[in-house]
Amino acid sequence: MSVPEHTKTTYDVLIVGAGPTGAVAAKRFTEEGFTVICLEQGEYPDYTTIKSDSDEFELAKDRHFSWYPNRRQAPSDYPINDDESDVAPLMWNGVGGSSILYAAAWHRFKPSDFRVHTLDGVADDWPFDYWELAPYYDRVEVDFSVSGLPGDPSMPDFEPPLPPFPLGDMERRFAAAHDRLGWHWWQGTNAIASVKHGNLLPCVRRGSCLWACNDGAKASVDRTHWPVSIAQGAKLVQNARVQRIETENGLATGATYVDRATGKTHFQPARTVFVAANGIGTPRLLLNSASASHPNGLANSSGMVGKRLMMHPYSVVVGLFDDFFDGWQGPYGQRAYSLEFQETNPDRDFVRGAKWQLMGTGGPLASTGAWPFNGITWGKDIHKEVSRRFGHSAGWSIIAEDLPYEYNTVTLDPDLVDDDGLPAPKLRYRASENTKRLLDFNQQQAQISMKEAGAYETIVASIVRETGWHLLGTCTMGNDPATSVVDGTGRAHDVSNLFLVDGSVVPTSGCVNPTGTVAALSLRTADLAIKAAKEQRVPLAAKSM
Repeated sequence: MSVPEHTKTTYDVLIVGAGPTGAVAAKRFTEEGFTVICLEQGEYPDYTTIKSDSDEFELAKDRHFSWYPNRRQAPSDYPINDDESDVAPLMWNGVGGSSILYAAAWHRFKPSDFRVHTLDGVADDWPFDYWELAPYYDRVEVDFSVSGLPGDPSMPDFEPPLPPFPLGDMERRFAAAHDRLGWHWWQGTNAIASVKHGNLLPCVRRGSCLWACNDGAKASVDRTHWPVSIAQGAKLVQNARVQRIETENGLATGATYVDRATGKTHFQPARTVFVAANGIGTPRLLLNSASASHPNGLANSSGMVGKRLMMHPYSVVVGLFDDFFDGWQGPYGQRAYSLEFQETNPDRDFVRGAKWQLMGTGGPLASTGAWPFNGITWGKDIHKEVSRRFGHSAGWSIIAEDLPYEYNTVTLDPDLVDDDGLPAPKLRYRASENTKRLLDFNQQQAQISMKEAGAYETIVASIVRETGWHLLGTCTMGNDPATSVVDGTGRAHDVSNLFLVDGSVVPTSGCVNPTGTVAALSLRTADLAIKAAKEQRVPLAAKSM
């Protein structure tokens, strides 16, 4: 049997997953001269299939770029048993990871998100504070070509590297409404190039952000990071589905993977392993890596692998207007946002809060869907209803902060397997009573906002099922090995050369889109590992001199 040449080399760093956090780590290590290999179960996206510049875009977009892997069923996808989950998990398996499909709404967690237990008596505090992560936010925002307006009073001050997109009629309408209400609003901050930057071209506002950006303006890491890392020497192996992380004498030695093109199984040796497979894929891999020395799963002496799944339950409040808006144009995900109700208020019957993001409602076919309109009744009045919605609507998408409950879990399904026979993940996720009260309150306030902006009718969709973009918390970070999976640097308590660098490690979820935070965490983990390696504190090979 022929053996791939790269498996004959012991790399300094093996990364599992070529999404945003894996790409951030790879770029940082190659900058310092470490040898890096990434095993990715999928391939590069084929942007020619999206057809966002043609009339058939709305018909074609879900065929190849559906958010929901159980519907998409691409060769690189694995099945997920979500029968016991209120929210369906959404992801992209391939080079770029879910940055291919994310809306690119960009935020930082706020300082209070790192001290939820201290402030509100729920969840756990992070092992460090916002100010520890702030300089890493600064650095990743340049690489992700973040555009926006500095000075948002709801956040510590930071300056996006690119200018914001201009306000349109829809955004101005809601800005004026919130000014009258005395409520916060701010111009959208997005990882989308408003001007040419790095490998990205300026956005032409087709509004296809959530189904891959064929125009090369959205910061998906297949464009922003991997070309740089590969030019610096990184090895990216596609169609390589990792089955197990192997260990010997208490250390990770590499990974066993299936070459999906040939069906052959190989072992890739490495001195250090970094897992970046998201809040479902990472616990699945650790649990599937059980061995005699790790009988309950790798890095799972605490029993916390797969527990405290957070998915940001999501509602939409749509307003119908007499006026005409360009609601099908981009940026699709966040034209403006409000953090008026982001913090705990002792006068309310719930803790924590939500972010609202102002979105257009898409093209004519989007007017018929469960998202964002809560469906439609087909029949003789269908054309009348579509005309009433298309171009005459706007939506507040409400992202609820999710609390880390141990009953929300990712486990291995006893029966369901992927194409290679590996046990599939099983989700158990139920929105808490706190979440339901939080969403109900925010839906009521969002309807007030809509009416103040001139809506003659509102449509409420809660909780929208296929909105599980944010997969967080299943391998939580903490100082105590008895109650957490990794320490404050992202290193596994049980295996000193195993690091987790995706959203699975966050102790709390905040109420904002998490890509900026998990990217900053990955950069911090890589930086600290590089520093420790040079001081010879972990078995990661130092840069050759």
